[in-house]
Amino acid sequence: MTQLPRLHWSTLGDDTGGLEHRWAALWNVSVDRGTAPALAPKDVDLWVISAKGAWPPPELNRMMAEVAALPILLGLKPDAAPMDPKALSEWGSLGSVRWGVLGPEPPMPGLRPRSGTTTQLTVSQALAFGLVGTSVAMQDVLARARSAAATRATVLLLGESGTGKEVIARAIHRMSADVAEPFVAVHCGAIPENLLESELFGYNKGAFTDARKDTPGKFREAHGGTIFLDEVGTMPLGAQVRLLRVLQEREVQPLGGGAPVKVDVRVVTASNVDLWKKVQDGSFREDLFYRLEVVPITLPPLRARREEVPFLAQHFLNRKAREHGLYPKALHPSVDPLLMAMPWPGNVRQLENAIERAIVLSGTRPVLTREDFAFLAERMGEAPALNQAPDSTHPIASKAESAPVLPDAFAPLPPAAFGMDLPAEGLDLNQVVSDMEKTLMLQSLAITRGNKKRAADLLGLKRTTFLEKMKRLDLEDSEAAEAAE
Repeated sequence: MTQLPRLHWSTLGDDTGGLEHRWAALWNVSVDRGTAPALAPKDVDLWVISAKGAWPPPELNRMMAEVAALPILLGLKPDAAPMDPKALSEWGSLGSVRWGVLGPEPPMPGLRPRSGTTTQLTVSQALAFGLVGTSVAMQDVLARARSAAATRATVLLLGESGTGKEVIARAIHRMSADVAEPFVAVHCGAIPENLLESELFGYNKGAFTDARKDTPGKFREAHGGTIFLDEVGTMPLGAQVRLLRVLQEREVQPLGGGAPVKVDVRVVTASNVDLWKKVQDGSFREDLFYRLEVVPITLPPLRARREEVPFLAQHFLNRKAREHGLYPKALHPSVDPLLMAMPWPGNVRQLENAIERAIVLSGTRPVLTREDFAFLAERMGEAPALNQAPDSTHPIASKAESAPVLPDAFAPLPPAAFGMDLPAEGLDLNQVVSDMEKTLMLQSLAITRGNKKRAADLLGLKRTTFLEKMKRLDLEDSEAAEAAE
């Protein structure tokens, strides 16, 4: 029995008039009859929303950032009063949507969202893709990626090595309506020139000496989904000609002859070099460049979005601990400004590797300190001191110019002075000790993100003793949680 595509209808409190039963021939229909809309289930193929009034409910505006490229149909009743342009604009600002009239004829399956203004990804969505979207530069990247995901337009990703081009390519695929279809990644620079064409476009039996059977190639493997061509600038001119034909005709010609084969794929390419310079020196075809540069997205280097470094560091800290089966660890607050001050020539990939190295070599210590990242000074040369303002153009010191120096940023913290003299009038020693206990306990909770067991370990206390002190000092959970944020 053929499984019907699923339609979810948010009526916003309107009467359905039994239309859901008439649509059942083409759809598996579920109905949300509440006046306040709920987010459509994840396995829905089409979300129908009854549109009425000049303003969409605020709940819908908040939800739109979570639905990615799910096709949305805004439905009007046949007898509804015409909407003025302002109302149409407000409803249309929900994202990539279509309009329709609610009637006996069911919506047609296969509706795709049109390209248009779309909302940006939430931070939680971005992290799920392995990204952080808190900086203005990355918000622009994610907005472009989301717009591209609603179409089949060819995307060109540009940026330095390690900035996350493949992560963005996968995010585009996962946000699209073709998420269930294949995602095929090909690293063009890793395949010998004489094998690249057969790898991409396939070959027929007998096409060359070792061609013992028909092989479809990567483009046909990606049919219906997305193919990602990394380091496309390394592609030889012969393969460029074939790629141009695929983009123009949407068909591949296998090596060894035979009829062309139609393919339906989204093409995402990436390069860490300036392709236009390669066009000018004759090593890259100009007509192919224009075909690839339909939706260009430039990923900023990590040094241009320093405010994201603490979020990425914490993300990698949690993920790498899970991967290695280690107890979760925390970053001491003094580490954040250190990591933000580094130039990161290897970008996000280098930061990820640095976090992993620090976790592995820190042993059983629950908190990573600046000393755990001293190796960065050896690799990068003279890094900026923390008392200097971060400079996005900070050059990496050459080993030939200066030997690696342990910068002030890596110097151990000086021991804290007691900083208190007994006043002439005396003091309440019990109160001073109590205040000091409270301060240290709140700091331990902040470092461990509210984990009381680990906070107790930092202070050399048993967990039960720690909890008793929290109760005695009136440290409520809400206060501790605020300190941990």
